Amino acid sequence: MTSQQFQIFTAFRNEFCSYCMTLNKAYKDVLKPLQIAARLSDTPDYPLETPVVYNTALDEVTEESDIRLIVIGDNPGKTEQREKMKRYLTGQSGKIAEGFFTRNAEFNTDFRKNAIILNKTPIHTAKTIHLKYLSKNGGLEIRKIISESQLFMAEKTAKLHQDLCAAARTSGGIAPELWLVGYAELKENGIFGEYKSCLHSSYKKMDEDWQRVYVFQHFSMNRFLIDLKNFMGKHKELGIIEAAHELGTIHKKEIFA
Repeated sequence: MTSQQFQIFTAFRNEFCSYCMTLNKAYKDVLKPLQIAARLSDTPDYPLETPVVYNTALDEVTEESDIRLIVIGDNPGKTEQREKMKRYLTGQSGKIAEGFFTRNAEFNTDFRKNAIILNKTPIHTAKTIHLKYLSKNGGLEIRKIISESQLFMAEKTAKLHQDLCAAARTSGGIAPELWLVGYAELKENGIFGEYKSCLHSSYKKMDEDWQRVYVFQHFSMNRFLIDLKNFMGKHKELGIIEAAHELGTIHKKEIFA
């Protein structure tokens, strides 16, 4: 990153870290019982250690880092919330994403070194669908926190992306793409409807940067890989980068129409 880009990123990182610490301190005692109850019906027991998770991998980003992607997952799962981990997309979905970029050198991207990995909310649940349980059974206070956390992440992520792109245009460096993964819950009545609306409105006056936003199926259960493979099967004339961009643009139009 350029010096200007690193200053932009550092400001974002500090604000995001502070936000997660504030939520954890204020709501961990309320969230924990709900998160435990939500998982009981369909998830094996595991130690619940971090109700609101900051991605500590962000602390390893330096001015020497070449950030090519901002990748947005759903929310921290059971692996990500472990006290010794606290890193996003480190479970099976993250391994699939890491393998994809390793196998496809054309992207010139190391998933662990060249990507800023964020989520639509830092609030942990074993499965994303469990956020509905928290909203339903946590009362107005928890519904408000889940909503506000989505709006915070959407607004701050959009600003980070646009500021990094603007800095690249004025002072050099890389203008990163933003990959929004997790197509299903961005649809109408999905869990992340508020995130979607806020993110979209944040780009209304920035058409150039909006062209660098792509929407994909989630990495989990190989949905991203299957979707891209099927698309490339119908468009054999496209290289993998072109295919990813076209597919991501098609899904973006479907979601943000």
